Amino acid sequence: MSMTDLFSLVGRTALVTGANTGIGQGIALALANAGADIVAVGRTAPEETANLVRATGRRFHSIEADLGSASHSAEIVQQAVEHFGAVDILVNNAGIIRRNDALDFTEADWDAVMNVNLKSAFFLCQAVARKMLELKRGGKIINIASMLSFQGGIRVVSYTASKSAIAGMTRLLANEWAAKGINVNAIAPGYIATNNTTALRSDETRNREILARIPAARWGKAGGPRWGRRFPGLARVRLHARHYRPCRRRMARALIAARASRPFDERAGARISPQPAACVWPWLRCTAVNAVAPTFATAVSTALS
Repeated sequence: MSMTDLFSLVGRTALVTGANTGIGQGIALALANAGADIVAVGRTAPEETANLVRATGRRFHSIEADLGSASHSAEIVQQAVEHFGAVDILVNNAGIIRRNDALDFTEADWDAVMNVNLKSAFFLCQAVARKMLELKRGGKIINIASMLSFQGGIRVVSYTASKSAIAGMTRLLANEWAAKGINVNAIAPGYIATNNTTALRSDETRNREILARIPAARWGKAGGPRWGRRFPGLARVRLHARHYRPCRRRMARALIAARASRPFDERAGARISPQPAACVWPWLRCTAVNAVAPTFATAVSTALS
């Protein structure tokens, strides 16, 4: 069996929220490079992502929806099923952030973040799971958590609360749905240059403090087609320091082990829940390197296992 076969998602459909830019776009492209057709959900049509996905030879459909309201969840899933026949993979990536001291944080900012990051994520999980069971196909759900699910952070109380809740919700859903053929996992990326981190990167003091904690001394970036061509499961990635190549090799071996063993074994990631399907992947903690590669690679591996 070839490496491409190990990471093949041909014939499957992935629904990815927040795929316009950044991590969401990278995950959508990684899944497309592995063979999946993509349904992207967001406030606006992701034209760049659509062009890049179609360039891989995969089908693409976008659904414009306000994820600040969970009332659209069932309709989003139904549209995806009507267009491609099923949803095999859900990636809850969409997220927003509001910054202020906890003493001054407003109820409006709290609700805005929780509605997008947590409430819509749960009800999309629920709608997708119901459809998976109705179609008797099973499937994979991947929630995007954060390092702040573990570290707390400062001045982003609603974001930290939402991402901590995502980790807990993932464990619970994995416990409830594993026996039904639905695997639920979460990925906690490191510091990535996205729209949500613009304020941090623009703040000279905070940017310097963050870079001091990253061995490669730079933010992770989504970009470049090299990985998509060489290694389908690690599409559109760049590692930032040559001396972390051993980490990259270990990750690749771990992902292959995860693909070969159902459910995940201890080699496949940082196990948090005792349930076989429940796994949260804080890759920065595992590898001590800030690289976007694990996010995309793990998304593909998780979608396959």
